[in-house]
Amino acid sequence: MQYSAAGMALAASFKGISQTHARPQLGPAHREESVTTQCDVLVVGGGTAGTIAATQAGRMGARTLLLERNSQLGGTTTTGGVSFPGLFDAWGRQIIAGIGWELVRESVELDGGTLPDFSQVPDHHWKNQVRINQFLYALLAEEKCEQAGVRIAYYEFPQAITQTAKGWQIDCAGFGTWRRVLCKQIIDCTGGAEVVGMLNLPRLRGEEAQPGSILFKLDTANNPGRPNGPGSGLLDSLYIHGADSSNSCTVTAANLKGRKAVLNKVRTTKKRLMHLQPEVGFRESYRIEGETVITVDDYASGRVFDDAVCYAFYPVDLHTRSGVKPKPLGRGTVPTVPLSALVPKGSRNIIVAGRCVSSDRLANSGLRVQASCMAMGQAAGVAAALAVEHETTPQELSLTEIHRHLRDHGAIVPA
Repeated sequence: MQYSAAGMALAASFKGISQTHARPQLGPAHREESVTTQCDVLVVGGGTAGTIAATQAGRMGARTLLLERNSQLGGTTTTGGVSFPGLFDAWGRQIIAGIGWELVRESVELDGGTLPDFSQVPDHHWKNQVRINQFLYALLAEEKCEQAGVRIAYYEFPQAITQTAKGWQIDCAGFGTWRRVLCKQIIDCTGGAEVVGMLNLPRLRGEEAQPGSILFKLDTANNPGRPNGPGSGLLDSLYIHGADSSNSCTVTAANLKGRKAVLNKVRTTKKRLMHLQPEVGFRESYRIEGETVITVDDYASGRVFDDAVCYAFYPVDLHTRSGVKPKPLGRGTVPTVPLSALVPKGSRNIIVAGRCVSSDRLANSGLRVQASCMAMGQAAGVAAALAVEHETTPQELSLTEIHRHLRDHGAIVPA
């Protein structure tokens, strides 16, 4: 990629992010924008974890750029349509708060909705998942980023990554845009640890991934469904077996298969199609091999890791071709997530957050849900911002300092 020296330099800043623009001298039928962005923290993936990670880093004063290859923030919550995030509570008390909860709570309040009573222990876990307006959530997520000084770049994704003396050089592409990012820390929130894979760091994957789901709504007035959770009166879902989010080809295949299944459903039931999410929601692909790998025994026993940075709570929830039979955690059990499970083994200046957390397959089936991913995102945002401030790596930081900043920003830290 060559940058034109004759191009016009446009000085721009967004909370201190240094950025230059130059138009290469190309023919009139082909114009591309070449951009160089200097920042402290690059967050790749604006989904459940990435939105929170970027907001947290920005609120701590780090110059933050958020790359999202789709058209909006929120990921599973918005594009995937799982607009009932959970679980923020366990056994009668709230165990996940902070920026993710702030965004969920404000979405409910602005929409005139109601929040669950977390002091009550429900007979089914899904009853305490929080019903939100997915469209409001996407708008509020952008507002949170803007208020934190985070710059968002939609429709872009890394193509090449090089380690430098001061951090990273990342060459990104979008349609009509080439962007070179120079940053100090990377937070990989791609779901499948795609940046980690580009760096040839170790990742884990099962022989078969859990099925994805495509969410839609038919005109079924006589089927209100459950009041709060999957299968609700708002959206129905179909399993997409073999759904794989590893690359554009596999995502295309899953989306085509899902839409074909919905079309067949419409023809079979002869009911009107009222709503269709634009993308299949994916449950599983790659996980990192981190400095610590969370096992299902760690998860199910509620192990409190020495370097725990957040809680997680959900049944062991492995979906298969025959369906899902959630295995609830024992009474009083609340798992934790260690910082070392967010750090790829053998890496420097990169951290992950979300469902690619270092874990075995059964543990990951509980860890992958939205509230836990939000908590991981906030912890990763704090670690990346502090690593920039102290000119060190996330794994070399003081855990006490990480905890202090998490509490300062409303998060709940494991005792």
